Parts: sequence; structure tokens; C-alpha cells
Amino acid sequence: MNELISIVVSTYDRPDALAAVLRGLSRQSDRQFEVVIADDGSGPATTALIEQRKATLGVPLNHVRHEHDGFRAAEIRNRAILASQGRYCIFLDGDCIPRPDFVAQHRRLAEPGWFVAGNRILLSPELTTQVLAHNLEPERWRFPSLLVRWPVGVNRLAPALHLPLGGLRRAGAQRWEGVRTCNLAVARADLDRVDGLDASFSGWGLEDSDLAIRLMHAGVRRKDGRFATGVIHLWHKADDRTRLSANQAQLDVVIASDRVRALRGLSALAPESVHG
Repeated sequence: MNELISIVVSTYDRPDALAAVLRGLSRQSDRQFEVVIADDGSGPATTALIEQRKATLGVPLNHVRHEHDGFRAAEIRNRAILASQGRYCIFLDGDCIPRPDFVAQHRRLAEPGWFVAGNRILLSPELTTQVLAHNLEPERWRFPSLLVRWPVGVNRLAPALHLPLGGLRRAGAQRWEGVRTCNLAVARADLDRVDGLDASFSGWGLEDSDLAIRLMHAGVRRKDGRFATGVIHLWHKADDRTRLSANQAQLDVVIASDRVRALRGLSALAPESVHG
């Protein structure tokens, strides 16, 4: 696959972390990609950062924003999808720093009829503070550098390893559990088929699980991106999870059905409302 890839980076009022993510994206060995920032209503510091990085990132950088009205990650990601140009989308959180081969590895794993679910290494609060305060570059840390920081500074080491796996990457083809939009690659045609993420999920939680289940209902299977696409996840405080039980009830309905399309997805957004 040689087509343009769209990296959809979700963020909300954390420009220091976003700066680190953009730094990681600027160092990608594969340059055939664009970045679309899915901004859930951040303040002017985020806008200023993005404007500054447009001249230095080395690839196209687009900023899609709506006003903040609670946690609306699904909707802003949908807006970013509509603004994207690539035939393949990689979702990345604005606090997940990609290593230099992140895009190249995702491109290598891309396959028609499959989405690719990656994983992450979570940094501790203390190490996250050090990384952001001193401009450390964890995306360049090799396995020995992570090993000396485990288990106090980092929670796991496996995502830092590169293993071929071969056919084992397809072993969980029908398993939606553990799919997270912090590191997830989906063909644009498949996103259109399921009408993107479902913005009817209110507040934090399970909108990514819903996407995975509906993709599987549509016949798209899961491919394992572990030991290839792992990212460095900066610590953050837990989001408000007061809506989690209601979202779980909504997800249970989707699991029990064969529904493919989102209740409030890409098609619910007027084209003129996409750009911030």
C-alpha cells in the first residue's frame, strides 16, 4: 500500500503532550502521510502550537476543532475523518508518542478487510513530568533504556519489541476487546461503510469498542499490531467516567445486534461544519 495515510490525532487542552506527539510524527521514516488534529475544544495555546508546527512538521497538518461541550471524542474524530484525504486512517491520541517507524509499521500491516489494533507503553506520572519538563524523547528510547525504567517508570516492555508474528496477527480476528482508538488503523472505505464512530455515546468510554464491533459486523476483521506499532503513552488523570455504565448498556445492545452503521456518525455532520 503506497497511498496517503491520514493520522487522526485527538487532543483536548494538553499542548505540551501534543507537542511531543507532533515531534514523534516529524521523525517518521515513512513520509507519505498527513496529520489531522481532532481538537475537542482546546484553548488558544493548542491552536498556536499547531500553527507553529505547520511550518516544521514536514507533512501536511490540518486542525479540526469544535467548541468544548464535554467529552465528545467520537464526534471530533468524525469531523477529522471527513477533513482527511487519505485512504487509510490511523487514530492516535494526543498523548501517545509514536516511535520513528510507527507509520511504516502500520503501512506494512495494512491489508484489505482488516483493521489493525496496536498497543502502548504507559509512563508513570513522575516519568511523564520529566519527559515534558525536560523535552526528553522517549520515542527514541531503545529496549535497554525502557528496561532500566521498568517497572517504576513504565508499566510494560512488550510493546517496545519487534516480532514478526506472521499468521498469529490474525488469531484474534473476531475479538473486539482491547481495541483502543489511541492506536488503531482502519481503511477509510471501512469507516464510511460503518458511518464512522458513534457520537451518540455520551462522555468517556466504549465508543472505540462500539466501532470495533460494528466493523466486525460489517465483515472487517481484527489484525494484531502488537510487537510492531507500540506507542509511548504519557500519563494523565482518569477522565470522568460517570457515563460509563450507560455507555456499557448501549454497547451491550450493539453486541447483541448485527447493526453496522453508527446511530450518529459521519453522515450526521454537515460538510460545512467540519473545519474549525
